[in-house]
Amino acid sequence: MWDVRRVALIAVTLALAAPAAGGTGSGLYGKVTRGPLTPVCVVEKPCYGPAAGVTLRFVRGGVVAGQTLTAKDGSYRLALRAGSYTVRTSPAPRIGRGLQPAAARVVAGTWSRQNFSLDTGIR
Repeated sequence: MWDVRRVALIAVTLALAAPAAGGTGSGLYGKVTRGPLTPVCVVEKPCYGPAAGVTLRFVRGGVVAGQTLTAKDGSYRLALRAGSYTVRTSPAPRIGRGLQPAAARVVAGTWSRQNFSLDTGIR
């Protein structure tokens, strides 16, 4: 026999096991860091930090398939369809190597961590 407590426990367990972006689907999440922050890295100061307020654009077939803005800690999360994407920042950096890596792959039905680094060009 199913009782109310057992049904409630199963419902809570299923809810906690589901991905945070709505239960099903696919996409990417992670952090974007920026650096170097100073010309010389020293022990007392971090060489890299969070890239807050950066717009990430995921392009597929020449069309922006999705975009997101990084949070204060550099984190992002975005639902995307399965496939390969070119990743760009907006606005594009004027100096440095830009965003690394510049590509991402999304697997159907999976949320994957993809961290990025934004080179500042400081040398």
